[in-house]
Amino acid sequence: MSDVVLSGRGLVGGVAEGEALVTREAISGWGGVEPRKGRVIESRHELVGQSFAGKVLVFKGAKGSSGWSGMFHMSRLMGSAPAAMVFTTMNTKIALGVVVTHVPAITDLDRDPFEVIRSGDWVQVDADRGRIIVTRPAT
Repeated sequence: MSDVVLSGRGLVGGVAEGEALVTREAISGWGGVEPRKGRVIESRHELVGQSFAGKVLVFKGAKGSSGWSGMFHMSRLMGSAPAAMVFTTMNTKIALGVVVTHVPAITDLDRDPFEVIRSGDWVQVDADRGRIIVTRPAT
């Protein structure tokens, strides 16, 4: 088993690791997540019913209103925030969201994370260095 390394731009510093939860879709904050359990509740989202709490959330980015950052901030206050965030599309909603969530966050990767990282992979996010290390579980 070999590790895969991706490089990008760290937005919120720190180091965290955990199981990856991956979606190519953007996530709506207001009405799309239930912050008490860190669960996606957006009815048409592919992750509906799944929890991002303590996981490395790999996703396209934020969609919807400016309430996005508020929902993720509440997930942090309730102890159900993701361990880290890796995303591909920057906008003001996600910029504020990663800051108030206080978790390591990386974007602008040198490779498409959706082609490298799968749900269930173990991912270490070092946002201080802009580095992600992906370890696949043994099969």
